[in-house]
Amino acid sequence: MKHFVITSLLTVIGLVVFILIDTETIFPQERMTIDEEQQGLEDQITIVFSHVVAENTPKGLAAQKFAELVSKKTDGRVRVEVYPNGILYSDHEELEALKRGEIQMIAPSYTNMTELVPEWKVLDLPFLFRDYDHAKAVFTRETGKELLHFLDNENMKALAFWSNGFKQMTSSVHPLLEPADFKNLTFRVMSGDVLKKQFQLLGAKPVTASFTDVYSSLERHQFDGQENTISNIYSKGLYKFQPYLTLSNHGYLGYSVIINNKFWNRIPADIQLQIIDAMLETTIWNMDESKTMNESQLEEMKRQTGISIYDFPIEAKSRWMEKFQPLYKEVEGQVTNSIITKILNTGK
Repeated sequence: MKHFVITSLLTVIGLVVFILIDTETIFPQERMTIDEEQQGLEDQITIVFSHVVAENTPKGLAAQKFAELVSKKTDGRVRVEVYPNGILYSDHEELEALKRGEIQMIAPSYTNMTELVPEWKVLDLPFLFRDYDHAKAVFTRETGKELLHFLDNENMKALAFWSNGFKQMTSSVHPLLEPADFKNLTFRVMSGDVLKKQFQLLGAKPVTASFTDVYSSLERHQFDGQENTISNIYSKGLYKFQPYLTLSNHGYLGYSVIINNKFWNRIPADIQLQIIDAMLETTIWNMDESKTMNESQLEEMKRQTGISIYDFPIEAKSRWMEKFQPLYKEVEGQVTNSIITKILNTGK
């Protein structure tokens, strides 16, 4: 019996060895090889970049360009994974996710950051920026650097300001040309206090809503009006439900590109410099691209049927500004007045 068991065991072992040898002979391409291109990947740094707008908007395109530049400048040592359209988090969720370290980079509107950074309230003041060149000068020079430093803390570090361009007014009720046109309208706004008070001064009823919910909210006619850039109005199809568009250029929609500070501090200094270089190049490109995109998409909208587009009356600006004077005085009392002065004087 013992002899039979030993013989059977040896037979099985021999069969297994035969199969292994035969398989290696028949399928030599299945051998384990060392992929030299994969060596060192354990040292690759991955930045998960979450944002809430479409890929074909100024911010969406800037995020992708930044990812490409980072890969190029670091020779692949850093990979930026971009998740657009609120795939990972809405604009109300992304900040906490960044703090927890679940993602490494976000680009919220600076409006949504004003509770943490009161100094950024000045950026929401109506008619603060004269034109695109003025905004570009503010955000890419010393004043922009000063504004970015206000965020620095143990959880977050602001790397840059990006642009989506000037905001316009839309309505489903009638054209918005004079302050009186806003009376009793329900108006969608972002969460910043300055924006809410701006529309209260115009006589409207501001309601906060996440950007990811704007389309469905307008589709259900929950708002009489809203403000946004041409690129957002066009890419999201908001004009389908708000056929009256006023080219007011009354406000500027910008973003603060923020990285988790603990994550940032773990990145080697030489790579940090390469990332900063990529961010600077992307920011300059974004400022120019946002202007071009808004202008070209406005022309596309002019060819759309069912939408009426109105130029903002130049003579009406003084009447709007008269309404906004209490807001300017309030913000000036909350932040260092020199910031407003620096912004207004930049580029003159």
